[in-house]
Amino acid sequence: MKKGQLIINVILAAAVAGLFVLQFTKGTKGSASGANTTNETIPSGDKPIAYVQIDTLINNFDLFFELREKFQEKQKTSEAELASKSKKFENEYQDFQYKANKGLITRTTAQQMQQDLAVEQQNLINLRDQLTMELAEEEQVMNRQIIEDITQYLKEFNQDNKYQYIFSYSFGSNILYAHDGLDITEDVVKGLNENYKKKKGLE
Repeated sequence: MKKGQLIINVILAAAVAGLFVLQFTKGTKGSASGANTTNETIPSGDKPIAYVQIDTLINNFDLFFELREKFQEKQKTSEAELASKSKKFENEYQDFQYKANKGLITRTTAQQMQQDLAVEQQNLINLRDQLTMELAEEEQVMNRQIIEDITQYLKEFNQDNKYQYIFSYSFGSNILYAHDGLDITEDVVKGLNENYKKKKGLE
């Protein structure tokens, strides 16, 4: 379960950044190629491009914190369950060793206890693997939920077809430089959270 200590936002940022580039228009006449330029003016074209700083976006998205909190609670519950059963097994094993060393049980009883302990040990290993798999699946679902929410909102955000492309920009991504004037992260964060509150009936 130590491997369950996951840096969720880093994994999620990488997943979003590497997933795709959103394209909102078809049959464009020109190329809006400015995200990698050194000019100080915002590049022009039939329609501009824009980008969001995906790390900032995710770390300011209310849905992310809610889902992460639920995930961490499930992780704690799983770890507590495994720790409790591991402790029980350890106590039973120590009890067996004590009785066997003191000659307090027959050879037949000792063999039966050994077999029972072996079965319990295997059950613990199976439980560890099952909980690890469930947590990994839970994390994948959480990531997909956030990605889905972001991409669906961006379609609404760009429903007037203002932008030709909206890129995700993060350290280590394929985009090495992006002009600050193309950064729409703040607007998207604000809109995402307002949209999320409406969905939850908080507004």
